[in-house]
Amino acid sequence: MKKINVCLIGMGFGQEFIEIYMNHPNVETVSLYDINSECLNKFASKYNLKTYDSFDAVLEDTNLDAVHLVTPIPLHEEQTVKVLLSGKHCACTVPMATSLKGIKKIVKVVKKSNKNYMMMETTLYTKHFLYIKKLIESNELGNVQFLRGCHYQDMNGWNDYWKGLPPMWYGSHAIGPLVALSNSKIKNVVCYGSGTMSKELQSQYNNPYPLESALFEFENGLKAEATRSLFEVARTYQEGLFVYGSKKSFEWGFKDHSYPYVTSLIKEENNRYFDTPVEEIKVPIFYTDLPKEIQKYTINRNQYDPSKHDESILNADSSSHHGSHPFMVHEFIMSIIENRKPLIDEHMAANIIAAGLCAHKSAIKNGKKIRLPKF
Repeated sequence: MKKINVCLIGMGFGQEFIEIYMNHPNVETVSLYDINSECLNKFASKYNLKTYDSFDAVLEDTNLDAVHLVTPIPLHEEQTVKVLLSGKHCACTVPMATSLKGIKKIVKVVKKSNKNYMMMETTLYTKHFLYIKKLIESNELGNVQFLRGCHYQDMNGWNDYWKGLPPMWYGSHAIGPLVALSNSKIKNVVCYGSGTMSKELQSQYNNPYPLESALFEFENGLKAEATRSLFEVARTYQEGLFVYGSKKSFEWGFKDHSYPYVTSLIKEENNRYFDTPVEEIKVPIFYTDLPKEIQKYTINRNQYDPSKHDESILNADSSSHHGSHPFMVHEFIMSIIENRKPLIDEHMAANIIAAGLCAHKSAIKNGKKIRLPKF
């Protein structure tokens, strides 16, 4: 099978992906770029990798097949378009863009370039998501009746562009799994903003809300709810997912790394009522779905023992974002190798991000129903 050449841009969060790309069996070479030369040289020296001295130099390299952007939110739209138009496949961290116009532009450029675009949404590759997906596919969960997502995180002290960001502009961690599990697309949204923020936080985006909560209507009739907070909300961090089925339901634990709960609906012998036992479970890591070379990156690297490969993975804690990183990389690489669309392609990404953007519009209009555009 063909092997591809990848450039990883952004050595902040991006450093998490270096070794995964280096060890993926279908990657030939990995190169790096960051505007911070000190940071760039640190990782280039550590891994003995090629670097570029500018973003334009990356675009001009005809030997590159793909670029993975792990850069600040305001740069995503422009950089994605440039990567695609340079004839390279593009993976980009969330969100896809911060305007409906930007989303539309990316969708058009993907079609024009005939290259793959993948939004690297971690919550669609966590062990929790993969577990629920298997429950649905096996019919163990039954009919999906309702979905709920949430993302509570205080961004105080982060880079300036975060200050006062409308919560649903960065709602993909809460919204993404709902879209992927619904087997449909969101068509309408009603959203309310709640609470008050300091004047300083309101000034940059003219956003008055620290928290927004939205109700989504899907094209197939399913409904879902998502809540997102960014500032001045005293709630422990959580990227939660709740799926209610006719046979079983899955509910995230209180903290992000708490064990989740599975409720089962059991018919009693006398047929007069149903019992609903609840079990707190440890979600397995589906590492065998990955090439062996990158399976170890699903867990905390300090707990990996190469002499006990399977045993150490089974007994260890999952790595960042619940072991999702190698699954995302594998999907991006294999979509290129197999000449197919990735799961989170430009159309799914557009629906997820547009849902958040339209949710904020609804909140500003005090809960007015907003219809999502089709891209």
